This record gives sequence, structure tokens and C-alpha cells, in this order.
Amino acid sequence: MKIPADDRRITHRVPLAVPLRVRVWKSAIPEQRAESMNISERGVYFATGSRFKEGEQLELLLRMPEEIVGRAQTDWRCVGHVVRVQALDSSSRALGVAVQFDRYQVVPEREQATRMRRAGPFHPGRR
Repeated sequence: MKIPADDRRITHRVPLAVPLRVRVWKSAIPEQRAESMNISERGVYFATGSRFKEGEQLELLLRMPEEIVGRAQTDWRCVGHVVRVQALDSSSRALGVAVQFDRYQVVPEREQATRMRRAGPFHPGRR
């Protein structure tokens, strides 16, 4: 199968369902939970009912799988921008959102246990 020129990626995407917490960067709008459809070191594609716009900056919190980073799973706090939004199918309102990571931070282990126990929102200003 030939890959269209505009769909070639620098890194290999893995079709994995990884839970995500997503919010508009530096926004008071509450985060939402989503699940990836595929993921790589440089970005993620997920389904959502929310209307994100191309170019919009998002913050995501996720547990990066070992299949991607080659070591034990770690929590990542990522900021990225939406590069594509498309309807998943004609029968639902769900959209597929592709986000390219601009920067990320591995959440320190001491924070990971707390974050996983806590259901509250993460804080965009905290680094």
C-alpha cells in the first residue's frame, strides 16, 4: 500500500488505547478524559466529542507505554498543537483529533502515585 505524501510520519505510530486527560492549554475549561487510537513519541490521535480547532494548543496527561519509549511506563505531561480534526464516521458526532507534541515533561515518580490516586484536574501552570 502506498502512503500518501501528506500522510508520511517521522515516527512510527502504534495502535494503542491509552487513557488521556486533555484540556485546552492555559484554560479554565475543565479537562476531559479520552483514549488514544494511536500514539507515538511525537504525537497522539484520539477520539472525542469535543470541538477542538486546528492550531489550538492542548495539554495532555498520559502514561506513555513501554512500546513507545522502550522502558517502563511513565507519566508524561505534554503540550502540543492540533494538526488535524476529522469526522470519525458519518453516523456519529465523534471527531478524531491529531496532536503533535511541542514539548513534554516526564512526571516525577513521587508525583505519579499521587496523580494516579487523585481524580482531580492537573494544573497547566505547574511544572
